[in-house]
Amino acid sequence: MGRVTAAALDAVCVVAFAALGRASHGEALDLVGVTTTAFPFLIAAAVGWALVLLRKRDGVAPTDGVWIWLVTLAGGMVLRRLLGDGTALAFVIVAALALALLLIGWRGVARLVRRTPAPRA
Repeated sequence: MGRVTAAALDAVCVVAFAALGRASHGEALDLVGVTTTAFPFLIAAAVGWALVLLRKRDGVAPTDGVWIWLVTLAGGMVLRRLLGDGTALAFVIVAALALALLLIGWRGVARLVRRTPAPRA
């Protein structure tokens, strides 16, 4: 898997996180609403990716996912605060868990799939 695919998967995960969060609070799932919610986390994820790439990593390993997750979470919360959006402790905890599951989780699954030998015919 290449960097572009991995970065795209991360973006999908962040948008899914935003959409699921909006849905759980009965908020509209329109393009503007989901984009507005996802925006700070997408910007932060891009920064996380830049840091991973500066370390000459491919962004696919679970350890890369940890870095991207940490920067996405922290940066997303800082940007939300700067934009006047909420950062209640409960939200931070839920966001931390959900983003970890999504951003690190797919990398763990990909690693397992790569290590699983193909069935013999």
